[in-house]
Amino acid sequence: MADHIAYVINQYPKTSHSFIRREILALEQQGFVVQRIAMRGWDVNLVDQEDQREQERTKYALRQGHTALLLAALRTMFLAPGRFFRALFLTIKMGQRADKPWPYHLVYLAEACLILPWLKEGGARHMHAHFGTNSAEVAMLASALGGPPYSFTVHGPEEFDMPEFIHLDEKIRRSQFVVAVSSYGRSQLFRWVGHKYWSKVKVVHCGLEAAFYDVDPVPIPAARRLVCVARLAMEKGVLLLVEAAHRLAKQEIDFELVLVGDGPLRGELDRLVTEWGLAGRVRITGWLSGEQVRDEILAARALVSASFAEGLPVVIMEAMALRRPVLATYVGGVPELVRPGETGWLVHAGDLEQLIFAMRDVLAQSSSVLQCMGEAGYSRVLARHNIDIEAAKLKALFREANQ
Repeated sequence: MADHIAYVINQYPKTSHSFIRREILALEQQGFVVQRIAMRGWDVNLVDQEDQREQERTKYALRQGHTALLLAALRTMFLAPGRFFRALFLTIKMGQRADKPWPYHLVYLAEACLILPWLKEGGARHMHAHFGTNSAEVAMLASALGGPPYSFTVHGPEEFDMPEFIHLDEKIRRSQFVVAVSSYGRSQLFRWVGHKYWSKVKVVHCGLEAAFYDVDPVPIPAARRLVCVARLAMEKGVLLLVEAAHRLAKQEIDFELVLVGDGPLRGELDRLVTEWGLAGRVRITGWLSGEQVRDEILAARALVSASFAEGLPVVIMEAMALRRPVLATYVGGVPELVRPGETGWLVHAGDLEQLIFAMRDVLAQSSSVLQCMGEAGYSRVLARHNIDIEAAKLKALFREANQ
């Protein structure tokens, strides 16, 4: 009989979280039946057809409305008062010194009550949440209410910015295990939980499926184009990147910078592009489908990330799988994958002068040098981020946790 597990996610699917979709599909290929449960995401317009298919397969807690949440909580309180009040006590604890006020945590409890029948109907023997924030809390509360045991994956950097306020230690202690996506992530989890729980922390990388990288190589283009694929938010360093582009333009360097993504800084970036006369140098595409992102990466000489905080960006893996060098910052797990002088460049986060120097170096290199870096990156990412290998690690963890 196939193993039944439930994935509990705050929003699914999501354009910037294709790695979750890949993980679920890889587990299904290895014999698991995966139930998709999300809090929100049913009303999001998605550009990727695979995401659209996943949206149809997902059950959404908040789609049911506030009345359904209240009735679910009352039903659980009536049917299992002991478990309900123990979970309520845990909910109150999670709301103390938290990133969000306690009413939010009561909603998480109601969401946990709502999904309990779904878990039972789906035959889930285990829950796995992605991210250590509210989705992990819902899974923890559902388990406390009598649902199956749970685990969760921590990506960072959000969880590492506020571990005490999301009660990360409590979530780890009550879990069967917790996954970090890099050695750096594992070290950060070690910081916030007692040594006796360190054995619960496992490293499972995000992965790429063979269809992504098992294609004929595309030569480095002659165009002096760099691409950044990121949410347009402060932590991604995109303002610094555009400032670097402004400085390069003033030095009369020939280049084009393509920003693939969208986010809260879109308006400010558009204003700076206009103010600094960069319309012919900087192009902002908005969110694109997976295939369109792939085309933008292949049309560039290298991927650039000026991020201030990261876990380990999947787009770096994707660029390396497409045989493109990477210019990134010494943050999170990035140095575990990008090797300076071998697969790309690493600069100190927030250092404008280093970033400009590295961008100039990328633009000055011959196509043959960049191609050698791209080949080295291709070999490295395949050895570390094969989705089937990483899904097999998860499969073993799920089975070990539920023996």
